[in-house]
Amino acid sequence: MLKKVYEMPSLYGDHHVIEVRNLLLELDGVKDVYASSAFQAVEVTYDPEKINDLEIALKLDQAGYLGEWTLPIETGISASQEETQQPFFRHTSTYQQTKQIVSFAQSVTNLGRPLWPCPGMGVLNNTVMED
Repeated sequence: MLKKVYEMPSLYGDHHVIEVRNLLLELDGVKDVYASSAFQAVEVTYDPEKINDLEIALKLDQAGYLGEWTLPIETGISASQEETQQPFFRHTSTYQQTKQIVSFAQSVTNLGRPLWPCPGMGVLNNTVMED
């Protein structure tokens, strides 16, 4: 048996630990998985005759765990300036019901999806259950 430690910048919660363990323990040849969201690392014990460390890394990369966790950031350019690249603007608003509480919203339309799902977790589909 061999052990390999993978640094996982996108492993930041217990729900990721569960998903990574399930993902890797499905692979033939993986014997044990120790995943830590606190250290953002995964230690995998595997049988080198059945699977290699590159196949494990490929599985983790396909699930979105090995790459850096990136989010779009504001550019700091005012909305009135003309730019070739469309910046992200944060919009603030207040509501009568919440009095002086200010909320922030940001419209991100150029990514092709409305949300950033956690790596390893797909977008949930709403289904209507009939009686």
